[in-house]
Amino acid sequence: MFGEQQRFMLFLIAPAALLLGLFQVLPIVIGANASFRDWALYNPKKTWVGLDHYKSVLSDPAFLEVVLPNTFIFMVLSVAGSLVLGLSLALLLNRPFRGQKIVQTVLMVPLMVAPVIAAIMMRWMFNDQFGIVNTVLEGLGLEGQPWLVQRWSAFGIIVLTDIWLWTPWFTLLLLAGLQSLPKEPFEAAEIDGTSTWRVFSHLTLPMLQPVIVVCVVIRAIDAFRTFDIVWTLTGGGPGRSTELFSLYAYVLAFLNLDLGRGSAAAIVGGLIILLVGIGLYRIVDRITKA
Repeated sequence: MFGEQQRFMLFLIAPAALLLGLFQVLPIVIGANASFRDWALYNPKKTWVGLDHYKSVLSDPAFLEVVLPNTFIFMVLSVAGSLVLGLSLALLLNRPFRGQKIVQTVLMVPLMVAPVIAAIMMRWMFNDQFGIVNTVLEGLGLEGQPWLVQRWSAFGIIVLTDIWLWTPWFTLLLLAGLQSLPKEPFEAAEIDGTSTWRVFSHLTLPMLQPVIVVCVVIRAIDAFRTFDIVWTLTGGGPGRSTELFSLYAYVLAFLNLDLGRGSAAAIVGGLIILLVGIGLYRIVDRITKA
């Protein structure tokens, strides 16, 4: 039935397929089953309720008016901020200068910091009583702010933390993209006396566009499931005003102990990010074929 080569390939793939089935497919199947049942740890009857949990999630004002807008705003701001800063740093590092390797190493430091550690650091920096930010403001004669107890200032700190963590990732990939571009068009533009801005807008950016788009797609999908930064910094507060999707599903399943509704929320989120991913990949396909 199978040739020797096919059997060898199956033998190589089998361990990875087994791990994928145990730790990816099986939990999804269990979660999908739980989403159709009245499955709570304090009352584990597991009664079949059909689509009731899905209706409950999709009609929840907190989900529709807070969680989803917060998640998409966070995704757009974080990806856009990281992209702009990452591209700026990549352009800077693409030109040789003394101490370039040291600067490049320092800029990569956030990649080695765990998100939870970064969030703890930011929480202490923006503490309203003895944080360094308020200390500096008061030293300049300004009034300190309760940063983490106001919705938009707390949300801004979450976005700032995520941008700080992910900017080096964009820098690294975009720098690799810049260094792989052909030199001839830039040399011709330099001979013609083309301005720096025109070189960037008419040569660098269009040639780098496929790399930028792929980076944005990967990062946008990852940003949708952000949990650790928000949980460590604000816990979704004040109130539920900074709650993102992953936190919403976590609270339902593991704090409210409602595994059925929490699983339904996770499935809804998975479908949403699937649609977003398909849309982004279609954009990538159009750009790469243009």
